[in-house]
Amino acid sequence: MQAIWVITKRELNSFFDSLIAYIMLVLFLGFSGFFTWLFGSDVFLVGQASLQSFFSIAYWSLFFFIPALTMRLLAEENKTGTIELLLTKAVTDRQVVIGKFLSTLLLVGIALLFTLPYVITLANIGTIDTGAIACGYLGLLLMSASYISIGLYASSITNNQIVAFLAALFIGLFFHIIFDALASNFTGWLGSVFSTLSMSDHFDSISRGVVDTRDLIYFLSIVAVGLLLAELSLTKRNLD
Repeated sequence: MQAIWVITKRELNSFFDSLIAYIMLVLFLGFSGFFTWLFGSDVFLVGQASLQSFFSIAYWSLFFFIPALTMRLLAEENKTGTIELLLTKAVTDRQVVIGKFLSTLLLVGIALLFTLPYVITLANIGTIDTGAIACGYLGLLLMSASYISIGLYASSITNNQIVAFLAALFIGLFFHIIFDALASNFTGWLGSVFSTLSMSDHFDSISRGVVDTRDLIYFLSIVAVGLLLAELSLTKRNLD
């Protein structure tokens, strides 16, 4: 655990040292704040003390921001050769992958913490459903963890950050949009399979305040597979 924590702190500091964290925070808070309070299906238009408009825009914002955060994590180190230096130290491939995963998840968590004033403001406007709001944040964290693991895998298979970004976005599109579209066009067991694979179905379920074991298994399975594939990719590079 000590090695994982050291890598996590190193990567989290690198986000802030390179201004990536500040850019991500400003853009995320700007987008979410604008669409939550000022435009579209904002809080005042809906007329309810609900953050569903925020969860909807964050669902899409994080989908694009996370590949931008993960694209450099392993691709840059592969390109510069620093990954070999890192792996020659007393750390394993798994520790490197988990450390980088946790650093990105912490950054997303920090971004979500900055939106807590939304909850406080909403509580002063009307009566809020704290359970639904807590589940909405949980859904965002689980979704983010899933896409971070996918982004790490994409970053592990290339030396080019742009390719890593596009690969993560392409894979994520299946879970974010394509499986949902296929589910609406197929019936029977095939439609059920596509519906089960759709990220939006599971996220919507949790964000409404319903924490189902099947939803948790879905998100945790994507995380586990993504991290495992990233680890195997690093191992293969070391063997080569």
